[in-house]
Amino acid sequence: MTVFDRDYPFVDRHDAGLKLARRLTRFATNHPVILALPRGGVPVAFEVAKALDAALDLLFVRKIGAPGYEELGIGAVVDGASPQLVLNETIIRNLAPSPNYIREEMRRQLAEIDRRRIVYCGDHQPIAITGRTVIVVDDGIATGGTMKAALRGANKNDPAWLVLAVPVAPPSVVADLGSECDEVICLETYEPFGAVGAFYRDFTQTSDAEVISLLNEAYAFGLRSARISSI
Repeated sequence: MTVFDRDYPFVDRHDAGLKLARRLTRFATNHPVILALPRGGVPVAFEVAKALDAALDLLFVRKIGAPGYEELGIGAVVDGASPQLVLNETIIRNLAPSPNYIREEMRRQLAEIDRRRIVYCGDHQPIAITGRTVIVVDDGIATGGTMKAALRGANKNDPAWLVLAVPVAPPSVVADLGSECDEVICLETYEPFGAVGAFYRDFTQTSDAEVISLLNEAYAFGLRSARISSI
């Protein structure tokens, strides 16, 4: 189906989350952990967590740039109870950055992840996912680079079953990411694709304040163990 001959499949991120939750109800009995990529993935994941009565947490991913070429990603740091380093082995072989450079960049990006986690989550510690059913949620995927790192990082923590759940993505990206997890659930696939926002009637940027508000609402529903102070 092309982008140009249909209505918007999603009203907003909350609508997308409600629709996604209907495809995920079979996981409710597994007591899954829902991991949202901030910021746009949080409203979607909130609706999923509420529908499944599941624990909700955030999953931060920070790119590690090549020495002198920060836009060229040689890997990423993926946060969690046990943060993980995910490297692009092909680029590493070609550029051969020093181990010291990689360690320092990992330290720097972990510090930034810690800063952002404090902003969004206060002193709430990441939920351990080893042995759990884990559902990673975003508001959509265009190229898949960040999500691939997120899934690889999550996989290193040995979840029992790892699911990628998104409202919309290109079919080629869905196929590619299928090798990084146990299951992919994507409600809509389109070619040509363009930007994720093209599939939402309202794609207003998710603010820090909205993320914190939703996490506190999740606390009220018993989906989180700590309330966060407002910014």
